[in-house]
Amino acid sequence: MKPPSDLKHLLLHFTGARSWREGPITLFTKGEGCYLWDDSGKRYLDALAGLFVVQIGHGRADIAKEMGRQAEQLAYIPSWSATNPVAVEAARLISDLAPADLDAVFFVSSGSEAVESAIKFARQYHTARGNPGRTKVISRINSYHGTTMGALSATGLEDIRAPFLPLLPGFSKVPNTLGYTDGAACARLVEEEILRQGPDQVGMVIAEPVQNGGGAIVPPDGYWPELRRICDRYGVLLAADEVINAFGRLGTWFGSELVGAEPDLITFAKGATSGYAPIGGMLVRRPLVDRVLDSPAAGFIHGATWGGHPVVMAASVANLTAMQDEKVVENVARYGDTLRASLHDLREAHDVVMDMRGTGYFYALALGHSRRAGRNYTDEESTRMVKEILPRLALEARLHLRVDDRGGAKIMISPPLIAGPEELDDMVERISRVLDKVAAAGKMEEAR
Repeated sequence: MKPPSDLKHLLLHFTGARSWREGPITLFTKGEGCYLWDDSGKRYLDALAGLFVVQIGHGRADIAKEMGRQAEQLAYIPSWSATNPVAVEAARLISDLAPADLDAVFFVSSGSEAVESAIKFARQYHTARGNPGRTKVISRINSYHGTTMGALSATGLEDIRAPFLPLLPGFSKVPNTLGYTDGAACARLVEEEILRQGPDQVGMVIAEPVQNGGGAIVPPDGYWPELRRICDRYGVLLAADEVINAFGRLGTWFGSELVGAEPDLITFAKGATSGYAPIGGMLVRRPLVDRVLDSPAAGFIHGATWGGHPVVMAASVANLTAMQDEKVVENVARYGDTLRASLHDLREAHDVVMDMRGTGYFYALALGHSRRAGRNYTDEESTRMVKEILPRLALEARLHLRVDDRGGAKIMISPPLIAGPEELDDMVERISRVLDKVAAAGKMEEAR
């Protein structure tokens, strides 16, 4: 491991000062399939698909080759008044995979930009309908929608919002679905918030089909259909944030299919290129697009330098084509129950696992002192477990995974979608070793 001084010029994302200044910081240099290698040659299992990103796995020379071919032919042209053939092809592929009439694609470069685009589109759409006052947005507690100021305003994680207050006005939060068994009743909390904010002022409701923040929260049956009914009743746009859920993570091409959502907009990113190039985007129902294009503005007044970048589009086309040809999404559907059963057995074997939730290849293990005794970590213990203990234990087990203390200490599990029984067994066995040490560390915490 290289000393931290080698990193003094690189300011890392969401990384605490102690980790950055004192290290060790892992330097990954190679990836192949579901595995990563660091600069000393140690092999790690990627249990997070990079960051919920690398659906098709690491080291795909075919995707890199298509990117290189495009760079040689045309590396850049903006999608302003003109575009390029591969952007047209990428939009066609994505719209063909999307549910219902979500068939207009707007490309940007990240999930945050995708959500920002949805917020702006909703405002322009309502203005085109003669309702410019519909600017308010409703999202959910513990949701994560991005880090730009609009997306952060929609985000429901107070710890990452607090340093940047005040954020944009007109954004409010309702409870997420954790702990609810009646989906329709939970959705009606959104209706109450629409009425509280003023039905003539709310422009959009945004939610993840399966929420990441708080730990892979799967909604109860009936939740999304009731959201659709509520939004229709009050003329509010319904946006499904699928930056993590889309492109097979849940065993369907889009998470909206799994939960019965019928959104007006879908935001996407990550899996559209499997991380081979930065991408983001927004899918919109055609009638909504037509209303904006036919308005006095005569277009969606929004854009970005890198949206529809030819090399990124080549990566997306190559990735999505390979995912279809190799039946990657079907792989998740085939082995998703196997993963669920293995994680259930892991929970039963380890008393420190308080809860296991998720679906497809997207799960969270909530941790505490004892499930059987009902003893959770204190807030202080949870923070120490996530910031200090779990990262060290994961490195010792040669695991690349995400630990999270939003709503209690958790391990987030999200392997590449190509993972089969061998890789899944390897992942679960390594996590089991981590949990053995978590139990011992928890006893030491209690003794402090």
